Amino acid sequence: MDLKELRDRALDATTRFFVDRDGILPDQEGDEWEAEYRRQYDLAKRHAAEPHHAAPERRAAPGHPEWPELAGAPAQKRWAAELRAARLAALENKDMRDWLAAAWISAADWVDTRDMSMPDFLRRIGTQYSASRRDAAARADEHAAAERAKAAAANALRDRVQSAGITAEGLIGLVDVSPRATDAPLRGKLAELAAGDRNLRIFATSDPKVLGVIEKSAAGRRQYAIEHDDGLVADLRLFTEASGALSAE
Repeated sequence: MDLKELRDRALDATTRFFVDRDGILPDQEGDEWEAEYRRQYDLAKRHAAEPHHAAPERRAAPGHPEWPELAGAPAQKRWAAELRAARLAALENKDMRDWLAAAWISAADWVDTRDMSMPDFLRRIGTQYSASRRDAAARADEHAAAERAKAAAANALRDRVQSAGITAEGLIGLVDVSPRATDAPLRGKLAELAAGDRNLRIFATSDPKVLGVIEKSAAGRRQYAIEHDDGLVADLRLFTEASGALSAE
C-alpha cells in the first residue's frame, strides 16, 4: 500500500469516527482531529503490514420504505438511487442517515457526488448536517421562547382580571342592573358570559350608546338592549381577552 492510500484510508477512518460518534466534524486543524488521524494512520499502516485477507463483504445498503422518491429524469433517478443506497450504507450514524435521505430528494444532488471520495462526501454532508441541527435547535429555542412569552402574557391577563375582581357572575350582575335601551342592529360580539344556567352574549350595536344582549337560560331565549357603559365594556373586553388567552394555553 502506497503512502497516498494510507493517508486516504486514515482520513476516511478519522472522518467516519467523528461522524459516527458526534454527528459533526471537529476543526481539522485542532488537536482532537490530529490525534485521531494519527491513531487511524497507525492502524492503517499496521493493517497493511499484516498478511492479506479477503476484505469483508460490504453490508447491504439499508432499505427504508420511508425514503422519499427522488425527483429527476428516469435514468438520472435510477443512477441516483444506486448512489444514495451506497452512500447511506456507509453511514453508521442513523440520525444523519435519516436526515440525509429526507433532505436530498433531488436525483441531481446524488449524481453530483459520483466522483467524490467518501471522506470528501462525509465532510460535505457533515457541514450541512451540523448547520441543519443548529437551525433546528434555534427554531426550537424560538418556539419555546414564544410559548413562554404567550404563557406569561396569559398569566398577566389572568392576574389583572383577578386583581380587578372581574368574574362572569359579576359581569352578568352588572348587565342585570344596567338601564334598558331601545334595540339596535347587532354588530361585533364583545363577550360571552356563562354562570349557572344563564348564558349571555353581549354585542356592540349600530348605536354607539347601546349594547345588545342575547340571553339563554332555563326560562328560554330572549334578546334585549342596555345602555352602553365604558367601564362595563372595558371589563367585558378584558374578561374576553383573558378567557381566550387561557383557553389557548
